[in-house]
Amino acid sequence: MSRDSRTSFKFDWVTIILYLLLVSFGWLNIMSASHEGDIQNYFDMSQLYGKHLVFMGLCVVLIVLILSLEAKFYERFASIIYILAMLSLVGLFIFGKDVNGARSWYGVGSMTIQPSEFAKFATALAVAKYMSDLQTDMNTLKDQLRAVLIIVLPAILILLQNDAGSTLVYAAFFFVFYREGLQQIYLAILLSTIVLAVLSLKFGVLITIITCAAIISIIYFFRRKKRASLIQSFIVFLVCIIFSYGVKLFYEHGLKTHQQNRISLWLRLEKDPIKLEKMKKEEAYNLIQSEKAISSGGFSGKGFMEGTRTTGKFVPEQETDYIFSTVGEEWGFLGSAFVVILFVALIIRVLYLAESQKSQFSRVYGYGVASILFIHFTINTGMVMGLIPTVGIPLPFFSYGGSGLWGFTILLFIFVKLDSNKINEW
Repeated sequence: MSRDSRTSFKFDWVTIILYLLLVSFGWLNIMSASHEGDIQNYFDMSQLYGKHLVFMGLCVVLIVLILSLEAKFYERFASIIYILAMLSLVGLFIFGKDVNGARSWYGVGSMTIQPSEFAKFATALAVAKYMSDLQTDMNTLKDQLRAVLIIVLPAILILLQNDAGSTLVYAAFFFVFYREGLQQIYLAILLSTIVLAVLSLKFGVLITIITCAAIISIIYFFRRKKRASLIQSFIVFLVCIIFSYGVKLFYEHGLKTHQQNRISLWLRLEKDPIKLEKMKKEEAYNLIQSEKAISSGGFSGKGFMEGTRTTGKFVPEQETDYIFSTVGEEWGFLGSAFVVILFVALIIRVLYLAESQKSQFSRVYGYGVASILFIHFTINTGMVMGLIPTVGIPLPFFSYGGSGLWGFTILLFIFVKLDSNKINEW
């Protein structure tokens, strides 16, 4: 056997085992959240757990196909894969199927396919391809704008389909840009805008502007070149005023009622007890039931398929976006901690492998994988526990759905293949 053929089978089994544990444990919780009565057949296609088991079986086919292709295939055809993914998103406006108010699926017989799940790995490939180009320099504005355009295009297309949750995922690529040389000022601006937006809604525009003025004045006072920084400080203050008013106007006139209510409940903006109670019944019902399910699990949980709120179907969409509440109720703190450890271990492992890559393409793609998984995991678990506003976003490898499971599997195993080829990249 040749050296190349031997090294091609040196896949990172730590990553693969973590993936198998997450998918398997996810299926157990899907079965618990979706079963009705005694389970007679695990492959019962009338039940969600039966369908998901088939989805898992098809993942094996995808994995074999991904690992059998040459690693260079993904770099060579990254642009074509990205274009095809964008065309699939555009096609939804003509051939798409409306589900829960979002036009994000293609109907294929009795099944639905969500192309936004596949657009994630396609965008990660396109970003890796562009940033590994010898002519790309993330310190120049031209290349920064081009890189941002790659992630903005799918984000806008998905947002127009009324799927704000999936749109948020594309912010993950700013971590990739930062790793590849994007100046810290951009990350500081991103974090500052988030804080400024929250302050504007929570405490009002006036208090926010006064706070900004105080902070800017302190910074100006301690700067040595005060003449040069005076104009800069004034411009920053002016931008803060405009942005603060803009956030308030967008919240009041740009968001839909249910979106306003979710943010209002999260920031506790509503003071009228009657309106607040009505909002809780309508917009926060899922969250309240999810929190009750998690808290009822205690330290060790009620036991597999023994959760009263899970089996009683108290939590809507529990097998999809709220699957983590099943873990909390039936497996308790121990089970929830186990899931968190698995995700953290997987993300850290991908980052570790990404840093060991010999090619920039593989490294950038690895950071894209880790960033996407991190955003999904953080937003989903934070949403289920009420730490952030309710956003429709699945938990990777856990939530029910063929498109999501296949998309995340492809995303991860392309990197597994790229990592297996790093020895040949010397």
